[in-house]
Amino acid sequence: MMKKIWALALLTALTLALTACGAPAAQESASGSYATITDDNGRTVSFDKKPERIVVTSASFLEPLYAVGGEVVGRPDSKSKIPDAAKNVTSIGRVYQIDAEKVLSLTPDLVILNKGMNEKLVETLAANNVNTLVLDMKTYDDVKREIGIFATLTGEKEKGEQLTSKMDADIAAVRASIPAEKKRVAIIHSTGQGLSVQLDGSIAGSIANMLGWENTASGMTALDKNPDAAPYSMETLVAQNPDIIFVTSMGEEAEIRASMEAMFAESPAWQSVAAIRDGRVYYLPQEMFLFSPGIEYPEAVKYMARLVYP
Repeated sequence: MMKKIWALALLTALTLALTACGAPAAQESASGSYATITDDNGRTVSFDKKPERIVVTSASFLEPLYAVGGEVVGRPDSKSKIPDAAKNVTSIGRVYQIDAEKVLSLTPDLVILNKGMNEKLVETLAANNVNTLVLDMKTYDDVKREIGIFATLTGEKEKGEQLTSKMDADIAAVRASIPAEKKRVAIIHSTGQGLSVQLDGSIAGSIANMLGWENTASGMTALDKNPDAAPYSMETLVAQNPDIIFVTSMGEEAEIRASMEAMFAESPAWQSVAAIRDGRVYYLPQEMFLFSPGIEYPEAVKYMARLVYP
């Protein structure tokens, strides 16, 4: 009898000991974070629960976020496409002039900031105990990564995976529909201050690479204030002699086209460039190629491909 009692006591002690060893894991599970995200500034941000009051500082975040079950309580004014569900959401100002007081008045539990534009708000929001994520949406890889982050935040990982799989398939179909020719392309950005050329990290540069084309600007030294562009000149263009030129610009396409054609006509040197001589200069709409196309990336890929192969 005493042996049975002793054995029972030993079993009970062992059970308590094992339970105690497992206690920290159980406690971590009970009080652990809902999600841990590493943003595009390399910061690790933990969330104790699903964010319910999200503010975004770029309209490019809206479609991907809503596509995986998210919603926002604040967004910037924007010329780019805004989902119907977000059209009546409170404005927090223009993307380059975000009103920090208006953001805080919405009592957000997460503010998603556009990398390269709004990082200065991180400290102000942190001082008010507001979580922030700094995200980029230029390249296709950027977009797919951010969809994964948004799906993690909304708890809809399967929706995110389905969305990116469909996008991959749509882009693969476009790529399969055009010849496997390594076109040499230049992507010129025209402004009132002059010309620059888009590098591989730009939207158009990313798409050119996806289509198997060579960006003649690859490897050029980027501008100090824009890592996705490099200074450009007529001399550089003539030396690189691209097969195709794409042009991006803010403003009306008809005005930009007239301005560029007048510039090309000014000097015989321009006419020595194969793309200009052969009439292979194409103009890209700003809503797809200056503002991130987001989940419409396959449409942007298709648009660029069809300019070259109608």
